[in-house]
Amino acid sequence: MIHGLSHKFRMAPGAGRDFSPVLWSQYFESMEDVVVENETGKDISFFPDCHSHYENLSVSAIISRIQCRIVALDLRGHGETKVRNPEDLSAETMSKDVGNVVEALYGDLPPPIMLIGHSMGGAIAVHTAVANLVPSLLGLCMIDVVEGTAMDALNSMQNFLRSRPKTFKSLENAIEWSVKSGQIRNLESARVSMVGQVKQCEGAASPECPKAIVEGIIEEEEEEEEDDEGGGSVNKRKKEDDTETKKEHLYTWRIELAKTEKYWDGWFRGLSNLFLSCPTPKLLLLAGVDRLDKDLTIGQMQGKFQMQVLPQCGHAVHEDAPDKVAEAVATFLIRHRFTEPIGGFQW
Repeated sequence: MIHGLSHKFRMAPGAGRDFSPVLWSQYFESMEDVVVENETGKDISFFPDCHSHYENLSVSAIISRIQCRIVALDLRGHGETKVRNPEDLSAETMSKDVGNVVEALYGDLPPPIMLIGHSMGGAIAVHTAVANLVPSLLGLCMIDVVEGTAMDALNSMQNFLRSRPKTFKSLENAIEWSVKSGQIRNLESARVSMVGQVKQCEGAASPECPKAIVEGIIEEEEEEEEDDEGGGSVNKRKKEDDTETKKEHLYTWRIELAKTEKYWDGWFRGLSNLFLSCPTPKLLLLAGVDRLDKDLTIGQMQGKFQMQVLPQCGHAVHEDAPDKVAEAVATFLIRHRFTEPIGGFQW
């Protein structure tokens, strides 16, 4: 059910590292199609697997330390999940999705569950917890999402999204861009998670990849770089790449974040107080202490949650430092006696 992962991909010209995609099965035992019902009937088909760009390398790192089961859910609009209205990404709708999937998986007696989410996913985890949509919730973890920082960033978000490439000529090209741009600093993480963030364009002039874009792209090379023979120019190579690109199926972003702007405020406004109001034990993992806003600073001083800063990481903390995130999560769960260590893990 995972399309496009078993193909062979060639290395990008001049690349010295392996940017080929990595199979989800290296980190997860299985992938399940979970159909849930809402007011309109059976309209949602969710896939708990590794396509959601949350825990990938962190998965194997966590289960090597503690006794647990990890389910990574494709939210609507992400990965292989199919819904009638994929553009409804409101906090209320996605929170209900999480609760519905938990109920579909485990029935009326779900096991103890800790919700972990990164960025927007962290906000949805908080909204899910506050709405009591997971009755067996025992813990909550937000990764690098703070209301104050997020709200400030919204003003420049559209400019950031416009600066990203609209298309990639291959999965390898997308993975290479994610690493070189700093979106994901860990190459191994990028090889896993970028597969779920992009999708193959349906046609050479599809709505996602209009003809003007197809004929105008793609690979950004450093201007000072010369070709392997030393005599050709970057422009010449780019023309050759563009010609070859026209013959290939392009890849574009799986979800058009620019179109979700109307939901951004609902995801993040009031998030800090919502997080602090959750009665369960809470963990906040940040890339830098400067991300703390006033409410969380006061809450942290009052001991209302556990916080750990993981320096030298980008926004994708769990991707850049999967072992450190796994250690923090495992230690948190053991400290609260939610699970037991395995494999000699010293917390």
